[in-house]
Amino acid sequence: MSVPVETLDPVDYAVISQSLIAAAREMGAKLIRSAYSTVLREARDGSAALLDDGGNTIAQAELIPMQLGTIGQVFQPALALYPKETLSEGDFFVMNDPYSGGQHLQDVFFFHPIFFEGKVLGFSASVAHHLDISGGDPGLNTAATDVYSEGFIIPPVKLNMARDWHGGAFQRILRANVRVPHQTMGDFDAQVAANAIGAARIVELAERYGVNKLKAVMAALLDYSETRMRAAIGEVPDGVYYGEDAIDDDGITDAPLPVKAKVTVKGDSIEIDFAGTAPQVRRNLNAPFAATISAALSCVKGVLTSPDIPFNAGAARPITVKAPKGSLLNPHHPAPVRARMEASFRAWNAVMKALSVAVPDKVIACGYDTTTVGVLSQLGDNGWSVYLEIFGGGYGAAIDSDGCDAVDSPLSNCSNTPIEALDQDFPFFRVIEYAMTQDSCGVGQSRGGLGFLRRYEILKEGVRFSLYSDRFKRAPEGLFGGGAGTTGYCEIKRRGEIIPLKSKDAVDLLPGDIVTLAVGGGGGFGDPSKRSAERLREDQADGIISADRAASWASSKIAAE
Repeated sequence: MSVPVETLDPVDYAVISQSLIAAAREMGAKLIRSAYSTVLREARDGSAALLDDGGNTIAQAELIPMQLGTIGQVFQPALALYPKETLSEGDFFVMNDPYSGGQHLQDVFFFHPIFFEGKVLGFSASVAHHLDISGGDPGLNTAATDVYSEGFIIPPVKLNMARDWHGGAFQRILRANVRVPHQTMGDFDAQVAANAIGAARIVELAERYGVNKLKAVMAALLDYSETRMRAAIGEVPDGVYYGEDAIDDDGITDAPLPVKAKVTVKGDSIEIDFAGTAPQVRRNLNAPFAATISAALSCVKGVLTSPDIPFNAGAARPITVKAPKGSLLNPHHPAPVRARMEASFRAWNAVMKALSVAVPDKVIACGYDTTTVGVLSQLGDNGWSVYLEIFGGGYGAAIDSDGCDAVDSPLSNCSNTPIEALDQDFPFFRVIEYAMTQDSCGVGQSRGGLGFLRRYEILKEGVRFSLYSDRFKRAPEGLFGGGAGTTGYCEIKRRGEIIPLKSKDAVDLLPGDIVTLAVGGGGGFGDPSKRSAERLREDQADGIISADRAASWASSKIAAE
């Protein structure tokens, strides 16, 4: 018999609940510090979580918002195939299939059951973006027309650590299907290590407080997040609100791809319906439904709640997300999904714009809000070397603050890779410039954040460059009178000639080529004429805006007065 939630001692609840959250954070730290690749070790593109014995997310490391709330949903197909009663010590689950609950093939999930006194008490979970998981091109296949072209597909499978990992069959199959086994397999081991830490912490809590009390706290923590989320939603005026944004194009034609959101607030619940969104496309911009859910939930939580509310399965209970089957946000199998973040960000933007009507003081303007993935790869005498980095841009401004400069976008939260780390790991190129872009911010009472660029000089033969991005054509919009941010671009300078690239492209490079990858700034918030003269002077002194931009901005103030 479990301990009824109402009989929990408040001190026990506080200590155990915070211990669960701390354990998830420790898992995240272990994952990052044990990683081998720059995309996980430096960019921190992964996450970790603890689940209860029903597969519900209890606590999660604050790493990648795109994974918030859906790790438990990703796990459900595996749990349905292999009920907890059938599991044994040493069993674990692996999956990455976007059409079995996953997001894209590069995000591989590991789940380990946590046993205590012979029974499953819960599950430890981790996910990491892996540098290479096979497919048509190293790290990124921009021309993929189906999910089979994007890499090695792992449906939900149950394995055993002693039999299938440590030199076992499954580990050897994985190693045989990746181009950079040292880094990729090292990152897989980091996931195993993170899950082991989570399991150890749960067992320690069970030994100290007992299984019944621990389970009761898990249930109470879910209920607490639900209660806080419902209270926040209850402060939003009831109504139906609409928002819309668009992806530049599908990489084949020039037609934009609209993403539409209808947000219905009723009492303490919200329904988000993406009806009217563009149909799925032939290139890899489609977002599996799990990714769409993550984008919508992350936006609602970011706008309406405070950071102290644990984002677990309870927080998602008051929110319903819908997207038409066959649309950009819920494609039919086997549509390619590698670049699903672009559609997910436009879903985030559309929900944000809808909420701006209901709660204008709590939202932010559009930022660059785009995952820009650049990949430089080379096949040398010792095998493949693959550099993958995730770029953000400028944040959108808020009513009371400027947008952040040159950071990753809200759903990604990845760190940049230090130049020193690149110099150490990749001898076939070097970074010759890394800088914020002056005047890229949208004007407003609060300005948008600055975009930035990186320039790479190619040093050796046989280098290939691939990227996917967006907002090369459509600038991020300002809000409530704020100006738009700037668009991004990518180009190659070769023997004095400038070769522009599309936002979804791939090209072979030559020694001496200079590759510039630039991302744009965020939109402004509010009437630009209301920005104080002091803040304009500070922006100019800091190099954020030029003298010409400062003068034109000041002129708008004078005209308004």
